[in-house]
Amino acid sequence: MTEFIEELKFVFLDDNRYKLLVEGFFNTLKITAGALLIGVVIGIVVAAIRSSYDKNKETMKLRGGIGYRVLAVINAICKVYLTVIRGTPVVVQLMICYFIVFVSAQDGVPVAIFAFGINSGAYVAEIFRAGIMSIDNGQFEAGRSLGFNYFQTMRYIIIPQMFKAVLPTLCNEFIALIKETSVAGYVGVSDLTKSGNVIAGRTFEYFIPLLTVAAIYLIIVSLLTSLVGKLERRLRKSER
Repeated sequence: MTEFIEELKFVFLDDNRYKLLVEGFFNTLKITAGALLIGVVIGIVVAAIRSSYDKNKETMKLRGGIGYRVLAVINAICKVYLTVIRGTPVVVQLMICYFIVFVSAQDGVPVAIFAFGINSGAYVAEIFRAGIMSIDNGQFEAGRSLGFNYFQTMRYIIIPQMFKAVLPTLCNEFIALIKETSVAGYVGVSDLTKSGNVIAGRTFEYFIPLLTVAAIYLIIVSLLTSLVGKLERRLRKSER
């Protein structure tokens, strides 16, 4: 036991190496929170476009006009975005953003936020689209009876209900995003995983630093999973 404590002191306390883990932990949280925010914004926009096209395609096609053509083009762009982002590895997208798109960037954290946000947006968009499509068409008719146009109905009636329906799934996407950010070290970002690897490289002790990193991820995910479970139970109670 004494030897283990001495080893812990050597790995984390000598040269204040524990500060690397602290910095990596907060960078991981910053990347995750920023990426989720971007993902939610992109997801709402893409899901609204895709669901609007799917729900109104036949009617708008019969009417014709420039409105249908514009929506069809934007919908096609959204489908290409979803196909490309969901069909390529996130680490490749991250490297493209860092080494090609933002090649002059000095700080990798904003680049990682952007890359993971773009990636998350594709998955969040499909979550939101499924939520919107699950809302009964009677809700759209109720909006029209109140004098709302389609976009006002989406904003004031459909999207609030959609958020309630997909909130647990969205929280699970947040949990998955936390674990996905562990590849941010590929572009030199000092996230939690990268920090643990740096400590291991400096001390030549891989067991303790990497096990500590794994334990921190496990604690974060366990806490969030518990919160999601409580949220789902509360939502079920509110529906009764």
